[in-house]
Amino acid sequence: MAYDIGVIGTSWGGLAALHQFLAELPRSFRLPIVIVQHRHKESGQLLPGLLQEDTGLCVCEVDDKTPIVGGNVYIAPANYHVLVERGHLALSTDEPVAFSRPSIDVTFVSAADAYRKGVVGVVLTGANADGSRGLKRIADHGGLAIVQRPDTAESPTMPAAALQAVPGAQALTIREIAATLSSLPLAPVRQQRTGT
Repeated sequence: MAYDIGVIGTSWGGLAALHQFLAELPRSFRLPIVIVQHRHKESGQLLPGLLQEDTGLCVCEVDDKTPIVGGNVYIAPANYHVLVERGHLALSTDEPVAFSRPSIDVTFVSAADAYRKGVVGVVLTGANADGSRGLKRIADHGGLAIVQRPDTAESPTMPAAALQAVPGAQALTIREIAATLSSLPLAPVRQQRTGT
């Protein structure tokens, strides 16, 4: 099985988890990653810059119709849903889902529908159940479902809900998640552009 894209969802405690995760990825990492971190709608564009400090990969905030490029880490902007489509990412201002925009479920479901078994879904620390429905869709389409071990999460509610929805998901530490994603076979993807 070759993978096209990874989608990661997190909420409470997510900044620390994402710092650790990105620091564990090698510079040669090529799987495109989309990260949905719950944050206040007026939080601005600080998150990509904060996360860029941890990695040699290109970390950027999603714009509408952003091409999906291997080796890039895409951050959902505040107050927008991110939709994964074949070859690019789109933005939506549809209503919040479970009080969240961006919604992890919206991104995960769209990724599963676009790439089917070529998706890796990861649910990290968080204080609600967002992501569990989307992770189930990924697993139902034959994609890989991974959850941060709840006992290692700052807030175990989100990973526990994901494990309840997808009992067959792999429950791993942050370090193990990074190692697993780094070792996956990849489908051919557009290569990273110079200057990004």
